[in-house]
Amino acid sequence: MIDPSFILNQVDNFLYFPTLIIIMAAAGLYFTIKTKGVQLRLFPESVRLLFEPSDDENSVSSLQAMLVSTASRVGTGNIIGVSTAICLGGPGAVFWMWVMCIIGASSAFIESTLAQIYKRKDAKGHFYGGPAYYITEALHKPKIAALFCIFLIATYAVGFNLLCSFNLQSTFMDYSFYNSATTPTIIGAILAILTGYCLFGGGKRIMKVTGTIVPLMGVSYVIVALIVIIVNYHNIPSMFVLIFQDAFDFKSIAGGIVGSCLVYGIKRGLFSNEAGVGSAPNASASAKVSHPAKQGLVQTLSVYIDTLLLCTATALMCLSTGVARDATVAGAPYVQTAIGSVLGIAGPIFITVAMVLFAFTTLIGNLYYVDNALIFLNHRNIPSRRFMHIFYVAASAIIFIGAIIPMDAAWAMADITMGGMTIINLPVCVILGKRAIDCLKDYETQKKLGKDPVFKASSIGLNEEELDIWK
Repeated sequence: MIDPSFILNQVDNFLYFPTLIIIMAAAGLYFTIKTKGVQLRLFPESVRLLFEPSDDENSVSSLQAMLVSTASRVGTGNIIGVSTAICLGGPGAVFWMWVMCIIGASSAFIESTLAQIYKRKDAKGHFYGGPAYYITEALHKPKIAALFCIFLIATYAVGFNLLCSFNLQSTFMDYSFYNSATTPTIIGAILAILTGYCLFGGGKRIMKVTGTIVPLMGVSYVIVALIVIIVNYHNIPSMFVLIFQDAFDFKSIAGGIVGSCLVYGIKRGLFSNEAGVGSAPNASASAKVSHPAKQGLVQTLSVYIDTLLLCTATALMCLSTGVARDATVAGAPYVQTAIGSVLGIAGPIFITVAMVLFAFTTLIGNLYYVDNALIFLNHRNIPSRRFMHIFYVAASAIIFIGAIIPMDAAWAMADITMGGMTIINLPVCVILGKRAIDCLKDYETQKKLGKDPVFKASSIGLNEEELDIWK
């Protein structure tokens, strides 16, 4: 009998090499060239905009929208995903994560700017939007938009949440009380109940929970990682030599490219930062800003926070300790062993606590995106309360199932569904990219004149009939 995990892995491998690697690299480089490296050139401006005060306390600010997207980006992938990439692909995977992060940040700018341009306003004055809306309004392809929404739901309600739940329970494997027959079931049940409770509290509770936990979680994790790295400072030079030597060992890469550091770095980097996937634009569209480019610039920071800060913290923390790494310790065991070599028993406990927080915010952020997709598929109407209650129960059940499925199946499901989103979103962004690029030029022109940029669709020749805002 054919193992379902084997089939999923074969589809996963084909999808990422060569299909997605080519699409992601080509789109990222294209946007980087066309925007003259906006993700690097305007980095100081992105930081300034992050703290720009909102003129409406009842609306979603740039910072709040960024935190929601970061809540989804920042998660178990920052710990377990990085560990898996290093153990299975090699230390060079870290370098390719960095490369795809910097290139992909330009894609994040384009997709979030487009989401702002084509966002809509509901009866209460709240903004919403995302890829489904710019595909419909600008490309006039509602069927493709609906397909994107289906992939989004499959990714965030199923693929990502299955994996998130599995990753969380895997951090308990090294504890003496862990029983493979019962512990995953108990952890899955607790996580499902807690997530369901938050979901039934509504969107405002989601914003409050993610806005409170994400910064605390991220800062604490980076501080602990720095402590481990500083204690092992004498290994830092050799650690970087190892990363770059492995990254450019093209003979080894060519010998098994599907399992190489190149592919693992790109796959786990994309899973973690989601640049170009089409998820963050759903949060970006909700922000009230005076110019679409503002939110596009802010969203590049979310990609950097995820990969250059948190993923790098995990990678350098683990590699600096020099603890043994191979396929048998891929995931939580490698990270827990590394941190335990410095902090003793407190290390694995801290990783467990961090994973609980990472997992919880990821699950909540993921299902926030799903709400938007469901509304779009329901002819842009909020589904009935009964339907949403049934959906939330089903979503919670999926989280429970994720804790008890095999690791390979969990990773493959997440990769495949996310890949489907990316294959739709990035080509659309390339087709519509000129509008976002022109929007950026308009922003920079106004800045040079000393103005606080205010966007008008007519200033870059957009068809106002396609828009709900900016007329």
